Amino acid sequence: MPRPSTGTPSPAWTDPDCPVARTLDLVGDRWSLLVVRDAMDGARSFTEFQRRTGIARNILTDRLRKLTAHGILAQQTAPSGRRLQYVLTDVGRDLFPVLLTLRQWGERHAFEPGEAHSTLVDRQGARVPDIRPTGADGALLDADTTHVQKTGGERQR
Repeated sequence: MPRPSTGTPSPAWTDPDCPVARTLDLVGDRWSLLVVRDAMDGARSFTEFQRRTGIARNILTDRLRKLTAHGILAQQTAPSGRRLQYVLTDVGRDLFPVLLTLRQWGERHAFEPGEAHSTLVDRQGARVPDIRPTGADGALLDADTTHVQKTGGERQR
């Protein structure tokens, strides 16, 4: 992950002090998250990513390069020994809850009632339960019960 080594924020960050903005700078475009989604679902080769997403070759090349440069994907030699394949790193696997939350939001808000869509299931075939963020006391959290607290060491605006 790019981190300023001098303590000065990189000019490439949209909002250097905001973790949401930095995350979107890294994976916030449509194609990057779809590539990560497909990697989580077993895609490994350029051809598989292209087939699954329908993405143009030049855009896919760019996204794979970016995801690899930021440590979300890594390249390794395929079992055949003849090609390289892409695999999720621990950093990439850490995006699972993000994709799950987007999926669950989409299930609730991006389909008409009764409209068919895919469902994520666990190893036993049971639907993955909805993610419900909770506080230290176990109470449900939402935008009305949380706020951003600035931490030390950040730039003054």
